[in-house]
Amino acid sequence: MSALSSAPSAPADPPPAIEVQGLTKRYGSRDRGVLALDQVSLRIPAGTVFGLLGPNGAGKTTLIKVLTGISDITSGDARVAGLDVRRDSLRVRARIGWVAAEVILDDDFSAWENLWLQAKLQDLRDWQERARELLRYFSLDDRRDEKVSRYSTGMRKKLEIALALLHQPSVIFMDEPTIGLDVATRRMLWEIVTGIHTEFGVTVLLTTHYIEEADALCERVAIIDHGRIIAEGSPNELKARVQADLVVLETANGLDPKMLSALPGVQEVRPLGNEWTIRVASAEAFLPKLLHAVPPEEVRRISVEKPSLETVFLDLTGRRLGQDEPMRDVRKFYMQMRRARA
Repeated sequence: MSALSSAPSAPADPPPAIEVQGLTKRYGSRDRGVLALDQVSLRIPAGTVFGLLGPNGAGKTTLIKVLTGISDITSGDARVAGLDVRRDSLRVRARIGWVAAEVILDDDFSAWENLWLQAKLQDLRDWQERARELLRYFSLDDRRDEKVSRYSTGMRKKLEIALALLHQPSVIFMDEPTIGLDVATRRMLWEIVTGIHTEFGVTVLLTTHYIEEADALCERVAIIDHGRIIAEGSPNELKARVQADLVVLETANGLDPKMLSALPGVQEVRPLGNEWTIRVASAEAFLPKLLHAVPPEEVRRISVEKPSLETVFLDLTGRRLGQDEPMRDVRKFYMQMRRARA
């Protein structure tokens, strides 16, 4: 009697590119310090574009500093490219690339000289063919010997991404890469992010406070606010959480929230001063009832938000993502990254 053959085992899931468990980062003492990250847990599959969406000051850049080994972990665990960030920080840095919010290159150098400098900083050998390949890919080969100071913003951004890819990393961190760019350059960069993800097989962790950017580029998105992950999923999964329309009403004076809550179709009312966020089943059906109940002279502004990542953030926090927040100074962080690569 022949022995029964065992059923083939299912292939194991590949290890995540980034895995974070209960990660906390505190600056200063427990009593007077700042809690920048509060029990953050994430699992980012290899070969994906993952978005970290949140306002400035939410903890996005702090998380990148921790994952790149620039900033110490207060508590919790983090692994990048299969390596423990605490124990193997040097090996982690050898497997990651980084693209800043601001394009920062050596303007007096040519593109080729910038690539040479990057190779020196990372102690790369036989880097020239890889550099030529990247210049061809980004359509910069015919301008390789020209000073970077003569490059357009889009060309400079392409070159910076080429620097980040020179040592063939498995993970790329892009920290607010399109902030301050015009619409055309921003769209060009979106195409580049999608292209390098496909062409070079890298995992991309993209931080942004642009709603449309996260929606267009990312397979999965985590929303971070005040150092906490408050939601995670694909853009469609997150939008499905808000199975309602949001009506935002600003009035000249205060209103009775009970009056608003009693209107047909209202699911929830959130007051913020004289602004009211009203969750309703259908804005089209609700607006005539609202305008009948509130005197016209009291209405300063009414807006309707259909399900989107913006409404997800608004629904979770009661406020919008700031679009005009001041850009932080990234130069110090950039220099830290370049020294860390050396």
